[in-house]
Amino acid sequence: MTAFDVIVVGAGIHGTGVVQAAAAAGYRVLLLEQQHPAYGTSSRSSKLIHGGLRYLETGQFQLVRESLHERTLMLKNAPDLVQLKSFYIPLYQHTRRQSWQIRTGLSLYALLGGFQKGCGFSSVHRREWSTLDGLNTQGLHDVFRYQDGQTDDVLLTQAVLRSAQKLGATVSMPAQLQHAHLHPKGVEVTYLQNGRSHTTCGKVLINATGPWIHQTLKCVTPAQVLPAIELVQGTHLILPGTLTRGIYYVESPRDGRAVFVMPWQGQTMIGTTETRYRGDPASAQPLQTEINYLLQTLKLYFPSHKHHAQQDITRSFAGLRVLPTGSGHAFRRPRETLFALDRTDRPRLLSILGGKLTGWRATAEKVMERISASLPSAQPLADTRHIRLLPE
Repeated sequence: MTAFDVIVVGAGIHGTGVVQAAAAAGYRVLLLEQQHPAYGTSSRSSKLIHGGLRYLETGQFQLVRESLHERTLMLKNAPDLVQLKSFYIPLYQHTRRQSWQIRTGLSLYALLGGFQKGCGFSSVHRREWSTLDGLNTQGLHDVFRYQDGQTDDVLLTQAVLRSAQKLGATVSMPAQLQHAHLHPKGVEVTYLQNGRSHTTCGKVLINATGPWIHQTLKCVTPAQVLPAIELVQGTHLILPGTLTRGIYYVESPRDGRAVFVMPWQGQTMIGTTETRYRGDPASAQPLQTEINYLLQTLKLYFPSHKHHAQQDITRSFAGLRVLPTGSGHAFRRPRETLFALDRTDRPRLLSILGGKLTGWRATAEKVMERISASLPSAQPLADTRHIRLLPE
């Protein structure tokens, strides 16, 4: 029986991040993925590498600081995959946030980012408003410009996985977890690949299956209990026509939520929504109410955009986030990544709950810290803070 130190289930951005971190630390790592890299949420995100400006409103300062730090690392280590883009925040008579609030938030954003490259901001002069991609200027009284990152989430996930394989990680894909039994010294895993059943063992099993987290735990004995969580769906629409100046951070007129309107592969993408989801994760689809919500927002802010009707949509997709259960709007929920361990002393199973695309490397670093007591000594091969990520 082949033995591994760390066995990871799920090849989304967090799963591949843990595989990279474990391989870089010198451990024997196995990744099991039943479809392909970035099959789920990691291919259905807003494609942004950002600090999370809106999280300042809910006091999540540490999350913003960490995210801005990770953004800086990716701009350095993956310049072909992550680029700074101009973001514009238009403020109108009807918007809930005032100019002084945005100015204060952007100042704090720059401070938390250590005034690194891309942390500055400015006010866009009125004479430039007519050049902002047809942005509605009726009732407009201020526009702020700052910078954040944009990426292709699928290509980024694939690049992280390739870097892990170069460090010696083993990948079984497509492979389906059948059973995982926790015993005093670790875990024994059985999985199906190419119609054949395989058995292996490891010190720690990492459940990085995102919205499929509960389904994965059904394969584990003894049974594990998670904190109360729920799935929240986020929908994006892609329409013809593109934007040339940058990405627009607007406020939904219906509920004040942040919505991004951005150029994407020669077209326009708008998203996202936050709708509770209670079905099979594989069946998540944009709802008509979400489509209407996004199209109405696009039409309000870009009335001259030639394509803002349902028949114009060239593609739509819905991704699922894992969030702590709570009352009120999901917009206000904490976005820190949570971890569930089968035991605090020498854990054999760790489940990743939630997480942001931007924070994948920091999440993997925290996972390795939490499972370190369960692993043997090893000779590190690399530091994930300095691993170059390259497109294929």
